Amino acid sequence: MRQDPAARITLHRNWDDYHLLRLETPDIAAEAKPGQFLMIRISDALDPLLRRPISLHAREGGAVEIFFQVAGRGTALLAQKKEGEALDILGPLGRGFDLGTDVQGKTAFLVGGGRGIAPLFFLSRELRTRGAKVKILYGGKSLRDLPARQRFLRDGADIACATDDGSFGRAGFVTGLLEAEIGNAAPDLLFVCGPDPMMRATARIAQARGIPAQISLESVMGCGFGACWGCVKRIARGDGGRWRKICEDGPVFLADEILWDGDA
Repeated sequence: MRQDPAARITLHRNWDDYHLLRLETPDIAAEAKPGQFLMIRISDALDPLLRRPISLHAREGGAVEIFFQVAGRGTALLAQKKEGEALDILGPLGRGFDLGTDVQGKTAFLVGGGRGIAPLFFLSRELRTRGAKVKILYGGKSLRDLPARQRFLRDGADIACATDDGSFGRAGFVTGLLEAEIGNAAPDLLFVCGPDPMMRATARIAQARGIPAQISLESVMGCGFGACWGCVKRIARGDGGRWRKICEDGPVFLADEILWDGDA
């Protein structure tokens, strides 16, 4: 983990309440891996006090990118930042996606719901660089919730979409799209990020078909590096389930490790 107190914003784009920022931070970029995140100080004032956790969306040379949706006061303030301004950031943090030693020739489905698509762009690039065949399954409430679609296409990714209201792609949840795609040809690997109900349903689909799946969990975080125990989830690793820290032990976990709310 490194701190960069003056990561300069060199690009800011937005699509309604979705935003992409590029931050010049060579030391952090050099260490960044798909699935990790930054803790970003939003204001020089004491309010808001806590940094905000934001997934790494991409690495571009000596810069990293974040992609987020305005969901509260912290992200609303972050969305007001302009090119040329600087941010105080910590990172890269957390355990990212485990790509194993050899994904050459394997097929990977990357399933993202809404803002959960954020870490999957970085992952898609890394998997394809290593010779994997990647399919992006991108879901949202409507077409306006699929702002990253064009970027995936420009990057050469194979992408299919679903919208709850049927305004673009397959009508219905992205889990329905996943089941349809698996019916055509099951992947070797599955990577998922999005709302908890979607991730839980996706985990069940993967487990029923014996597909190894990794889930990137989201959580409110206090510190981002395991000191405060403010972000915990019951994770079973041969012990029946213990409270483990999402920021330090995750945010990525195996699907069959996660005990969702209501699980025994």
